[in-house]
Amino acid sequence: MNTDFKKVLLLIGLSIWTVVLFAQESQVTINHQGKDFNMLKHAWNAQWITHPSASTMDYGVFNFRRTFDLKEAPKSFVVHLSADNRYKLYVNGTYVGRGPAIGDIAHWRYETHDLAPYLQAGTNTIAVEVINFGEFRHAKQQTFQTALILQGDTHNPVSIDTAKDSEWKVIKNNAYSTIPFVSDSVGGYYAAGPGDQVDGTLYPWGWKSPTYNDSQWQKPRLAMVEFAVGRGFLFGSTWYLVPRQIPFLSDTVTRFKKVAQANGINVSKNFVSGNEAITIPANAKVSILLDHEIHTIGYPILTVSQGKNTVIKTTYAEALFYKTSHEFSAHGGWKKGPRNDLEDQEIRGYYDIFKTDGGAQRSFQPQAMRTFRFVSLDITTADEPLVIEDYHNIYSVYPFEEKATFQSSDPSLNAIWDAAWLTLQNSSTDQFEDPYYEQLQYIGDTRIESLVSIFVSGDDRLMRKAIQQFDDSRMPNGLTQSRYPSYINQVIPTYSLLWIGMLHDYMSYRNDPEFIRNFLPGIKSVLGWFENKVDDTGMLANLAWWNFTDWSEGFQNGIPVGADDGHSANVSLQYALALQKAAEVFELLDETAQAQNYRKQAAAIIQATVQNCYDEDKKLIAERPEKDVFSQHTNVFAILADAVAPADQPALLAQLLSEKDLIQSSIYFKFYLTRAMQKAGAANLYTASLAPWKDMLDRGMTTFGETDVNPRSECHGWSASPCFDFIHTIAGIQSAAPGFQKVLIAPSFGDLTEVEASFPHPNGTLAVHFSKNKKGKVSGTITLPTGITGDFKWNNQFIKLKSGVNHL
Repeated sequence: MNTDFKKVLLLIGLSIWTVVLFAQESQVTINHQGKDFNMLKHAWNAQWITHPSASTMDYGVFNFRRTFDLKEAPKSFVVHLSADNRYKLYVNGTYVGRGPAIGDIAHWRYETHDLAPYLQAGTNTIAVEVINFGEFRHAKQQTFQTALILQGDTHNPVSIDTAKDSEWKVIKNNAYSTIPFVSDSVGGYYAAGPGDQVDGTLYPWGWKSPTYNDSQWQKPRLAMVEFAVGRGFLFGSTWYLVPRQIPFLSDTVTRFKKVAQANGINVSKNFVSGNEAITIPANAKVSILLDHEIHTIGYPILTVSQGKNTVIKTTYAEALFYKTSHEFSAHGGWKKGPRNDLEDQEIRGYYDIFKTDGGAQRSFQPQAMRTFRFVSLDITTADEPLVIEDYHNIYSVYPFEEKATFQSSDPSLNAIWDAAWLTLQNSSTDQFEDPYYEQLQYIGDTRIESLVSIFVSGDDRLMRKAIQQFDDSRMPNGLTQSRYPSYINQVIPTYSLLWIGMLHDYMSYRNDPEFIRNFLPGIKSVLGWFENKVDDTGMLANLAWWNFTDWSEGFQNGIPVGADDGHSANVSLQYALALQKAAEVFELLDETAQAQNYRKQAAAIIQATVQNCYDEDKKLIAERPEKDVFSQHTNVFAILADAVAPADQPALLAQLLSEKDLIQSSIYFKFYLTRAMQKAGAANLYTASLAPWKDMLDRGMTTFGETDVNPRSECHGWSASPCFDFIHTIAGIQSAAPGFQKVLIAPSFGDLTEVEASFPHPNGTLAVHFSKNKKGKVSGTITLPTGITGDFKWNNQFIKLKSGVNHL
């Protein structure tokens, strides 16, 4: 490649940095000197840099600095940066942000910051901390090598681009080493990265400040990559840079509510409020257990003074565990007691270790997000006392706004709503994830989380990002990966079908057909894999991979009976339902021939499944042709896919709810059970199905778990479904046309007498207020946004609704 092309100046002419922050990949063209340059197609002027001699593949923390002078404080100073694995950005000692948003090598995110508010006339320092988590990194973390790139806008008064001959400096921060964790040491399957071990005596304190002496620091070398380029670049590269397409996370200071236990020292309640320090004597060993009182995530900050060579072990846990129970299952974890009763319980979990250097106001903050309700500080001092100045959390989550509201005649539902919303918030960072054990974005979880997020906040950006990332994960055989991004491949074919369901959800609630059109090839490839698995019985057979449906007793490892070694009615009906959803998507986009083909395939699968697996005596569809095992799940899919005639669905639903010898739905699958209730005209049963959520609250949980009995994870986004169902099922606010351009209001009171809700429809606020008297008559108002019409349904009768206020 010629030198001139390599030196093309990109990223020019941005007057508002948020234009890039929220840019779509097709909207990143900028103008410079009368020429258009596309950030995805042309080589960046900046280059990736790294440490000149340290390993760039193994664990390591690297500090980069660039000092420069300004004649005056600028009005704008826009930079675009990224790093592998992660970075933290500081300007003149002030924290600016962290990133990049999680992605894969082919879609590596860069972020845009305006540094002007942090700059001053005179000397300034840009400081960037880059970490490579190494062998024990988070399963979500893809990587090529440790590296940093920063590109400044050409309107900036000084160029600070990272490049071969730039004035950047670097050191490896030898204060850091890693603490790997495995499932046995944490209490359940674990994939969320290592802990930090930090030796404060080796830390370069003050390195972020302009006054720091970096004369002994080294000059970086270029990373092992030809060019810094975007996804559309003509030739090859390593990281393909694309702009961050979601907002930065919201950072808020939160504080612990109480000292739950203190051994070896008295701790004033003023400590947790930040109003009083703790002094720990020399040569002492103390333990302090702090209770945040609600589940939380973030980056806790511990600030200490003096106490040279003190060792502080900080352990994080969502709940405490019985001291006598050290056995755990992959999904249940160690046995937990009541969350608010600490008797005979102890903390176990992952931890960080900080060794102090004796200086004043030394702060330790973990390199990665921590999840906890309880934190223990186990402290061993050396020859001088230690002063703990403060300890608090920086709560860091996706900035969802709670725009929906829900009130009813049953106040207990308010507590469920609040805990469900907190569950969703604590499961949402720059992707949807289980915050403690895995921090991975799974399709099954994400579909429900996406619906909760758009129903409560109206914000669909994290949903869009997830849909795109699952499409990016597709393998040569046509299936998506079950969780993505991840460097560990895991395939759940049934989750590929749920990804199609996610696309249908997006189609139902957002008028964005061109976004959906991008994924038609992916839908075809997923359904094509399943089509090739249909044998001469007309059902799916000899399925590969992990065909998970639910963590239910009776499904080994969550797999329906027959899914691995026979003909599974469960998976066959999931396939039929996905074909039906795909047909609706293709029909919306005028792909009528393909839509008809999918409907034809769905009908054939349903016919074969009913013929082979329907038990005439039980009036149920069995798990397999042997007709020896039955579940709620398969019969839920039978209702949703119309494998049973609509007129017969109420009886089938009543039977699958009453027969307790069926394999039962867990808290996750109750989302689909509720869909079957709605379809069979029995949504009034929903409020009575909330017992598992109420039980979790009774046990002192403040978020909802992966399962409702001794959950491994105390916070699992799929259990936030009540926030969706309170609006969609109880208040009855539903989409009746693609893009939510028409609504159906079909409330289901159950045992409630009054329901009031508001909802962030794309056209504006949609609000309902209903009262039901003892005779079952309903009165109230429905307010629809401008341009939206629909129907009100009650007792199988319909009333037309107009935009504005409708009185019932």
